[in-house]
Amino acid sequence: MKAIHCAAVDLGATSGRVIVGTWSDRQLKLTEVHRFPNQFRSLGGHDYWDVPYLWSEVCAGLLKAKEQFPELASVGVDTWGVDTALVDAKGRLVHPIYAYRDVRTKGLAAQLERHGLAEIYALTGLPNYPYNTSLQLQESLQAFPELSRLAQRCLFMPDYFNFLLSGQMENEFSICSHSQLLDVHGRGWSPAAFAAFGIPQHWFTPPAISPRILGPVTGIPKLEHVQAIMVPGHDTACAFAAMPAAADGTDLYLSCGTWSLIGFESDLPVAGPDAFAAAISNERTGDGRYRPLRSCLGLWLLERTFLGFAGAPAGGPAWDQLINAAGELPPPACLLDLTDSSLFNPPDMRAAIDDQLRRRGAEPPQDLPAYVRLITDSIGRAHADSMTTFQRLTGRSFKRVLIVGGGSKNRLLCQATADACGVPVVSFALEGSAVGNLASQLIALGAVTSLAAFRADLFDDLRGVNYYPH
Repeated sequence: MKAIHCAAVDLGATSGRVIVGTWSDRQLKLTEVHRFPNQFRSLGGHDYWDVPYLWSEVCAGLLKAKEQFPELASVGVDTWGVDTALVDAKGRLVHPIYAYRDVRTKGLAAQLERHGLAEIYALTGLPNYPYNTSLQLQESLQAFPELSRLAQRCLFMPDYFNFLLSGQMENEFSICSHSQLLDVHGRGWSPAAFAAFGIPQHWFTPPAISPRILGPVTGIPKLEHVQAIMVPGHDTACAFAAMPAAADGTDLYLSCGTWSLIGFESDLPVAGPDAFAAAISNERTGDGRYRPLRSCLGLWLLERTFLGFAGAPAGGPAWDQLINAAGELPPPACLLDLTDSSLFNPPDMRAAIDDQLRRRGAEPPQDLPAYVRLITDSIGRAHADSMTTFQRLTGRSFKRVLIVGGGSKNRLLCQATADACGVPVVSFALEGSAVGNLASQLIALGAVTSLAAFRADLFDDLRGVNYYPH
């Protein structure tokens, strides 16, 4: 069989990458051709994404991919969730693109918490997060009423990059499900949710099932013969797709990066008052099924805490020494409450952690290894709390936790998760979002028959690291 080369553009909130997957003899080989940092920019008291910069890096990465792999067949894009581009009929931006950590929606989130949240959850199956697309668009329309006239389309971030690549404007299903505007019991939008938030429904196309070929790349010279493919646009949906899970449904999925996102795949939502109280988020796969999950702060806590220490290691032997030192410490007497909004985007994460601990009568850590131990144990406990909640609400019994993403490389976090959950954790050192992205492209191209077939082939060639509870 002739090798097929596909490029995955995987854009995260703190970094982006272009990875080429080469599929040959039912095996996938990854080649990272381009990696670049990403961060939001503050201007006038608000936070925005630097989209021209991101697009320039995407273009640079795809041109490198084409140079290294002249027979490049396709490209697909996945990104973080909730943020949107408001454009006119020709795709021209009518407003800068806000970053989800901007705090402008805080008042609206509190207002929804007091009035109407249960009704919105019953409609959409999504809990109240201040960064939800629904609240972001509601605030934008209240601040700039003319947007209702100026904007003709609303594209989520992967939709917008698909448009830049192919000229096609579509709203992909998995990224739509993160908006708090999709009908939890169907495959269409919820008109009642649009009305509640005052958002024009005509801004959106019907949610499009993925994967699907959009057409040739038109937005980058030299890539005219490469097909743009709409893959599941939400990076977590792609990461879940990459999981080499057991067929009996006893594996719990964990994608751990900036956020920790833990859940499973299901043919039905996890709905009702108990799910509402537990803040279960009924997000969707590209083909319209459900992936109920809970989210908590992840490695963002470590990344931001490191800023308070000069010379904090990013990798290499110094990182290993730090992890070893943290692992030798006794368990913290008091773990962090990761639901505390003060940890969401503080100017000084170390100070925010110290303040929370003092408010709860505990002493802050004295050095960096102690902060690392505190944070990893706290995240591990949050993972266990989510597993217990899912088991209680669904009657399922999970036998393993499968972890991908940056957290899969942190052995202290993997062990903390195994200890807290009481089940083995299997860490897979693979670019989860990119692999799921590539799997979808291969399915769209007809090179792979199904996601189940891809997972079976991947599992045969993939060996995880096992962490057992102490």
